[in-house]
Amino acid sequence: MSTIIEAFDAVVDTSLAWLIDEASGFFSAISTGMDAAYSASNTLMMFAPWWVVVLIVALVGWRVNGVLFAITAAAGLWLCQTMGLWTETIATLTLVFSSTLLALLIAIPLGVLVGLSAKWKHSAELVLDFIQTMPPYIFLLPGIALLGYGPATAIWATCLVAIPPALRLTAHGIFMTPTQYCELGSAVGMKPVSQVLKIRLPFAIPSILAGINQSLMLSFGMVVIAGIAGSGGLGQTIYEAVRTLKIDLAVNAGIAIVVLTIILDRISQALCTTEKGAV
Repeated sequence: MSTIIEAFDAVVDTSLAWLIDEASGFFSAISTGMDAAYSASNTLMMFAPWWVVVLIVALVGWRVNGVLFAITAAAGLWLCQTMGLWTETIATLTLVFSSTLLALLIAIPLGVLVGLSAKWKHSAELVLDFIQTMPPYIFLLPGIALLGYGPATAIWATCLVAIPPALRLTAHGIFMTPTQYCELGSAVGMKPVSQVLKIRLPFAIPSILAGINQSLMLSFGMVVIAGIAGSGGLGQTIYEAVRTLKIDLAVNAGIAIVVLTIILDRISQALCTTEKGAV
């Protein structure tokens, strides 16, 4: 048994070394592109003054969750500004949005395909269970080796963590479409592609939105861990504060993470509830 494990370890090490030697230029280009995209997105999000962002979030919060939530959300974001962590807060939002968007671009189309077959769905769930039960730190290692330290590695690792819930819930929504709906579509002459777009996808929208909510929540957790890899934002602030024993800064950054997580969670949950009611 030990021989098999040693052989497996050797294959992993050899494969990673080969990628570093033979494809370093390719991964360097990807890292540069991802860092540039992150920098541009962060600059765009920093363009608006902090009070404008707070006002927009308060208006959205009032629209979807009521006055109390709007006031609480505005107070939480004001606290982030008051603690001197506004730049890190926006950088964290940029990382989360970038990673989640990339994850959704992969997960939702794959989830639609996987949900069309019980066999594919079962096979995908085995892979997703493996990814979700792996310690998140593991995903940072190949990123650091291939992409180096910085936002690119954080986006890579966070994207991997965010893919499973969105893919799983998208596939579930597609798979659980009532058979009679699909049979009715076939009876009126709808082709398989039309059935997916006009029957299965609308039925699966609440499940897809729930997957987006879960992906956002997992992204926040991974962004904090990715601070080890120089991700920037609140994750790196917490890592540096812990490393230098600045407990007050670590607590402040932790509070800012909680504020952002709760705000996005409540807004996305409200959107899911609204969509379920519409369906």
